[in-house]
Amino acid sequence: MGRVLVAYSGGVDSTLLLKVAQNTLGERNVLAVTALSPLYPERELAGAKKVIQTIGGRHLLIESNELEIEGFSKNPPNRCYYCKRKLFEELLNLAREESIPFIVEGSTLDDEKDHRPGKRAIQELGIRSPLKEALFTKVDVRELSNALGLPTWDKPSFACLASRFPYEEEITIEGLRMVNQAEDFLFGLGFKQVRVRHYQNLARIEIFPEEMDRLMEGSLREKVVSHLKAIGYKYVTLDLQGFRSGSMNEVLG
Repeated sequence: MGRVLVAYSGGVDSTLLLKVAQNTLGERNVLAVTALSPLYPERELAGAKKVIQTIGGRHLLIESNELEIEGFSKNPPNRCYYCKRKLFEELLNLAREESIPFIVEGSTLDDEKDHRPGKRAIQELGIRSPLKEALFTKVDVRELSNALGLPTWDKPSFACLASRFPYEEEITIEGLRMVNQAEDFLFGLGFKQVRVRHYQNLARIEIFPEEMDRLMEGSLREKVVSHLKAIGYKYVTLDLQGFRSGSMNEVLG
C-alpha cells in the first residue's frame, strides 16, 4: 500500500493494525488518526495516547460530534452507518491532504457475525480492513498482539457509548454523561469488563459472571447503588447473563 492512514481507536484491533503497518511500511509512511467525540470516553483517549507513546509514530486528533449528524441521536438500528460514513469521509479528506492513498481500519472476521451497519459505509467509501482480509479472528489478534509485546493484547473490548442505549431511545449528552461516569466508577472498582446499559432512569450493569459474587457483597453493592443513584439513575440492576458484546442487538432478532 505504500502509505496508509490508520483509523486508530486505541483498542486491541486498531493497535495491532497500526503496529504491523509501521513494521511493514516504516513509521513515516503511517499516520494514526483518532476522533475526539462525546461517544469516546476520556479513559479510552488516555489509553490511546499512552500506546502511541509506547510504540511511536505520528498521531493526529480530530474533532467529531456524532450528535450533530441528522438522524443519529434518534438512535435507529442503522445508527452506526451514519457515524462511520461521516467519520471516514473526514478521514478521506485528510488522507487526500496528506497524499495518502489508503485508509485502513481494524475490523476482523468476527465482526461479520454481529449487526454491523457501519460496514456498509466502509464498503461504499473504499476503506480497507486488512485484518479481515487476512481472515483474522479476535483470538488471532490478541495472540499476535501478545507475541509482539503490545500492551493492548489483553485490553477489554470497547464499543462507543451510543451502544449503551436501546434502539429508538434518544441519545443525549446527559445520558452519555451518566453512562460514562457509571462505567468509570465500576472500572475504578477493579471490574475487568463493564457495560452500563442506559434506560433513561434505569441502569443495567453487565460484568463477567465470575465477578458477580464480588459485586453482590453487601458493602460493595450498596456503594455501587449509592453512586449510580447520585449520577442520576433511579433504579440499578445487574444483568444475570453477564457481559456480552452487542447485547442491545438481541432485540433485532
